[in-house]
Amino acid sequence: MKIPRRTFLGGSLAVFLPFGAIRVRAEEEPKAWRSSSSLVRPSKYGDAFAHYDYVNPGAPKGGETHSVAIGTFDSFNPFIVRGTPAAGLGSFGGDLYDTLLKQATDESGVSHALIADAFKFPEDYSSATYRLNPKARWHDGKPITAQDVVWSFNFLKANSPLYTRYFANVTEAVANGDGEVEFRFNQKGNRELPHIMGDLAVLPKHWWEGTDGSGKKRDATTPTLEPPLGSGPYRIGNFRAGSEIVWERVEDYWGADIGVNAGRNNFDRKKTIYFRDENAAWEAFTKGGYDDFRVENRSQRWAIGYDFPAFKAGDVIKHEYETTAGKPMQCFVMNMRRAQFKDRRVREALTFAFNFEDMNRTLFYDSYKRTQSYFQGTELASRGLPEGKELEILNTVKGEVPPEVFTQEFKLPVYDTPQSERANLRQAFELLKEAGWHTPPNPGLWQRMLSLVGLETLPDPRFLINDKGERFTIVFLGNDPSDERVIGPYIANLHKLGIDASLRIIDVSQYINRLRSFDFDMVTTVLQQSESPGNEQRDFWSSAAADAPGSRNLMGIKSPAVDKLVDRVIYTKDRDDLVAATRALDRVLLWNYYVVPQWYSPGLRVAYWNKFGIPEQPGYVGVDFDSWWIDEAKAAALARKYKSRD
Repeated sequence: MKIPRRTFLGGSLAVFLPFGAIRVRAEEEPKAWRSSSSLVRPSKYGDAFAHYDYVNPGAPKGGETHSVAIGTFDSFNPFIVRGTPAAGLGSFGGDLYDTLLKQATDESGVSHALIADAFKFPEDYSSATYRLNPKARWHDGKPITAQDVVWSFNFLKANSPLYTRYFANVTEAVANGDGEVEFRFNQKGNRELPHIMGDLAVLPKHWWEGTDGSGKKRDATTPTLEPPLGSGPYRIGNFRAGSEIVWERVEDYWGADIGVNAGRNNFDRKKTIYFRDENAAWEAFTKGGYDDFRVENRSQRWAIGYDFPAFKAGDVIKHEYETTAGKPMQCFVMNMRRAQFKDRRVREALTFAFNFEDMNRTLFYDSYKRTQSYFQGTELASRGLPEGKELEILNTVKGEVPPEVFTQEFKLPVYDTPQSERANLRQAFELLKEAGWHTPPNPGLWQRMLSLVGLETLPDPRFLINDKGERFTIVFLGNDPSDERVIGPYIANLHKLGIDASLRIIDVSQYINRLRSFDFDMVTTVLQQSESPGNEQRDFWSSAAADAPGSRNLMGIKSPAVDKLVDRVIYTKDRDDLVAATRALDRVLLWNYYVVPQWYSPGLRVAYWNKFGIPEQPGYVGVDFDSWWIDEAKAAALARKYKSRD
């Protein structure tokens, strides 16, 4: 799978939908140069790709759009572990850097030409060669060269944890004199490798190896607040470190008329202001002038919170977009680097303790559905009992995975009656007992007397302990005060089991750093997947990723069986094989109870100030904000009614 980077809203407004949409591995035969890359089927546009069907190619340019971000930033270098990148940047370049190819917004598993106007690969998939567009330029007017591509590959693979794992099987990049770069692989038969090279962000070698205004040599391995030279549709304009950044459209952007950009990137300026927390960001949205567009992820607010004057006047519009993409695994992650989570029975008990149905009814207005798979809503999700090719694959790890994988359909506990609540909590308590957690013995009279005079400390009878006398403690980590609303009911159920559970709220920067270093007990995260999984699965589940700071293996999974299944997914031969291998992996992950699945929303809830021209949006992705433009008449009408906050 190409790691999806669908930043459809640009900057901090990015909507990361379920990774990609329907990605079916195509039986695409090697041939001569091609201008689009597909893991599904040939692009509907063919080689004559002028613009996406849904965009307005004549969309007017101009105006300014506003967004908010939570927390702060201290760097314009998004490719390293250190520092917090500013809104608009990302591991795949964001608004500043172009990539070799650009992932399509309206077709699954397709990328189109950008810096590279074409690529090719041999029959054994042992390499891939990308040909650069001779028109490709940096913002200083210098051409983007094959040497830039080679330098970028070497730097990113050496310094970016994401690229290190993503391109683990790419051994070298070699430039030739014709504006071509050949990427060589240490394996054959991996059909995905030639395609995913298109996601490489290309950086300016001459700029990063040069000196800054003070004559100091630049260092790409450290954070920086010097606006870097880029090649993309926007450059960094004004900014205040940690609190505000303005992106300016590059008027002579070399790729403005290329198919992936035509009719897009229409705003002259994109301004992002940082707020301390989500509540402040919400207040800013309701007032206008700070935030023009928001994706609403709170069901209560969506149901009853849009009652402010601008909404009642019709100046703010809310709309729920239907999407056909798969749904992400939003979940509580248990950090198995912590001793209390190493036993699978404990993790299963914590799953039994989660009462989704009551929360959906009392907190979420019955607007969510329960997530039952890491590949929810796709044909890759495991179902029923394994059979056929999936069973054959699972038999290769039999004895290394839970026996239920072969005998039971995975189902999450349901809290639909008072009786089911008692039954689920009873089951959770029995699992904890089997795992060695028990209530402290009732102290006798003499023990109580000794404790009163400080000669002995007795364990608190409310909480479970193990044979070492250690209390079962869980600290949930959050970064917003509203986390209490969601985590509180779960904590209450854990208290019923005798678990000393609590919630700690910290600032966003500290939260990010603690996740990078795996310094937490339990957190909420979103594990987004593609419908054509591949190399990126190592970053989610592999033993190697468990010890790599910044990886997506937050759980700390170290399982030889999972490693085998991940490789089985990567080296599938066709779509049927991929489906079977992914279902096998999904089933093993579920039965190991690495996470407590939460919920998903069937659609994408969006609210915006009525100042935009909006083309019909692609159904499977929901919203491509970069295809919107400022409607001058609407914007002027709003300006007359609301005082600017600039």
